[in-house]
Formats: sequence, structure tokens, C-alpha cells
Amino acid sequence: MATGERLVDPYRNFRFRVEIEDIEIGGFSDVTIPDSSSDVVEYREGTEPPYVRKLSGLNKYGVLTLKKGITDSLELYKWREQIEDTGAKDLRKNISLILIDEEGAEKSRWEIIEAWCSKIEYSGLSAKGNEVLIETLEITHERMDRVS
Repeated sequence: MATGERLVDPYRNFRFRVEIEDIEIGGFSDVTIPDSSSDVVEYREGTEPPYVRKLSGLNKYGVLTLKKGITDSLELYKWREQIEDTGAKDLRKNISLILIDEEGAEKSRWEIIEAWCSKIEYSGLSAKGNEVLIETLEITHERMDRVS
């Protein structure tokens, strides 16, 4: 580090906001940011040196996972139910994941493009427990961009 430079602390992972196009949700307790990878295509022609070239192939994105406590809101459930009934074609939405600093300012943003709920799951019920009932959504999507 150069003389006079200020050390910048990394952002914490516990202050964030999720925006789902036209769906109002109070908040999520956990969000798993999807991974991004590119297939490796191995290629070699007979006249080339005796090694395989590595070419980039298709880009792939992992599943976005959202977890929240169950409330009276049925919006996410209704979205999933519509997808079950008619397919995802006209029900895709854009989702924003926003990282917030200690002062509440937006610091980083990921845009999840053409997303749809491919799975909904609930934590178990127990008469002996006192945990919050959790709704987990797996969101499949076409692309992810980190815009800030």
C-alpha cells in the first residue's frame, strides 16, 4: 500500500435489500448470490502442437436462493403457483440485490435478469420448537450483472 493511502474496510454481509420487480416483500434473512462460470471447450486440430487449446464456451449462472420468515404475504407463493400453472414464459422478473453500508447507503448492486421461481420449500413444523418458519425460494435466471 502506498504511503498516505487509507485502508478501506470490506463491506459486511448482513445489510442488504432485495427488490423483485412489482412484488413488495418486507425482507429476506438470507440470500445466496449465484455463481458465474464459463464452460471450457477443448479443441485441437491435427496440424497443431501436441496439446489441447482451451476455448471459452457457454456462460452459466447458479441458482439465486432467497430465504425469509413466513408472513401473511402470499405474493411469492402466488408467483410460484402461476409458474406451475402456465410456465415461466410470461412470468420472468428482474431482481436486484443491493448491499448497504453501515450508514444505509447503497454500495454494491447485482442485477438478476429474466428470473423465475423454480422451487419453493418450507422448513419443518415442530410442536417442540420455537424457530421461525422459513420459506426458501430457488430462483433460476438467464444472466447476472454486477453494476456497482
